Amino acid sequence: MIYKDYGLSGKVALVTGVSRTQGIGFAIARALAEAGANVFTTYYRPYDALMPWGSHHNEAEEIISLLQSYGVKAAGFEANLAESQVPKQLFDRVENSLGSVDILVNNAAYDEQVDIYSLSADLLDTHYAVNVRGTTLLCQEFAHRHDGRPGGRIINLTSGQSLAPMPENLPYAITKGAIEALTISLSASLADKGITVNAVDPGATDTGWMSAEFRTQLAMRSPFGHVGTPEDAARIILFLVSAQAQWITGQIMRSRGGL
Repeated sequence: MIYKDYGLSGKVALVTGVSRTQGIGFAIARALAEAGANVFTTYYRPYDALMPWGSHHNEAEEIISLLQSYGVKAAGFEANLAESQVPKQLFDRVENSLGSVDILVNNAAYDEQVDIYSLSADLLDTHYAVNVRGTTLLCQEFAHRHDGRPGGRIINLTSGQSLAPMPENLPYAITKGAIEALTISLSASLADKGITVNAVDPGATDTGWMSAEFRTQLAMRSPFGHVGTPEDAARIILFLVSAQAQWITGQIMRSRGGL
């Protein structure tokens, strides 16, 4: 799919959490590259190694090469967003390789299946460090460095934790709830720089983690008869970072296919 007329040609986008071709991060990065934006990605293979879906060892680098095939500049960096110094280091790298950041997409997240009975302080701290502190410090770095030129955009990925209980993902639900609060308040802080701040809740998205049984059950509940895809999330984000969305800020966009 070729995206045109979004006003993104030559813009610089930083997209976190881009390590698998099945993931939402890759779909976002690819849509931005197709629209003419130069894209810098982050990935963190030690986290992927903990997950049942995993990733190929060179998959993150292969993604960067694929992005470059769209005729734009692309680069990436392995970054542990739980480390407080990483946001500054990351923006330094982006500026040195691609230029000043116009678009920040906070897609990376930490998520372990944990309920109240198996919760620990360390797990809570890890979820907070990546999902809340890391995201907030990236937003802060973007705000400090942005000079007020048109087209400043921040997109935070969130989930449906405010719509229904997520008892098996308790620390994830807590920290993603914080991201929705951050989005609303940050949008007011950055309006004077012309930066819009929105969050996207893509709902249950098939990125390789769904069992066949769960996918079938979800599809039966869906008004459209199928589950969400990474491309569904990418399309709404592409619109929100475009010139057409300059009047939309402080919103939590529920792009869930009616679920």
